Amino acid sequence: MKIVVTANGAGFDAPSSPVFGRCPIYVFVDTDSMESESVENPAVSASGGAGIQAAQFVVERGAQAVVSGNLGPNAADVLQAANVPLYFFGGGTVREAVEGYKNGRLSIAGGANVQAHAGMGMGRGKGRGMGRRAAGSLAPATTPPASAGSRKEEIAELKGMAGGLRKQLAEVMQRLDKLEKGE
Repeated sequence: MKIVVTANGAGFDAPSSPVFGRCPIYVFVDTDSMESESVENPAVSASGGAGIQAAQFVVERGAQAVVSGNLGPNAADVLQAANVPLYFFGGGTVREAVEGYKNGRLSIAGGANVQAHAGMGMGRGKGRGMGRRAAGSLAPATTPPASAGSRKEEIAELKGMAGGLRKQLAEVMQRLDKLEKGE
């Protein structure tokens, strides 16, 4: 079976990427022969529609399953229409993602697990937001009084976001170190 793993580099030892539409590399793996091909994501720098473009790309390249950390609703729609399932992988190397898939340790997704535009990152909006807050932003413009239940939900959501940001920061720092060392 041909699967694709989102990655921050080429090959089996590359760290997996927690994002789908804007990951730098897709590693396509034949799970029977364990042959792989690392391909740059043509949608990584798209000004919009990266998830859709990325999903169409991996489907056109013959992926029969996707292994990634996150998937937005637009990419999920494309993959579901093509009957390509998504499996969630919490982090590690491409090799660990493939092993998790082959051993049935990965959870299959029923759809998107992040909101639209979640992988765009801060500062990519080119200033056209005009002060509006996107869904999933860190805090609303004014914080209404919260009930105990909604406060707990907000704390859980913020902790989840903080964990994802820590992971992304660690990956950025690792990449910076490699670049500075000339690797």
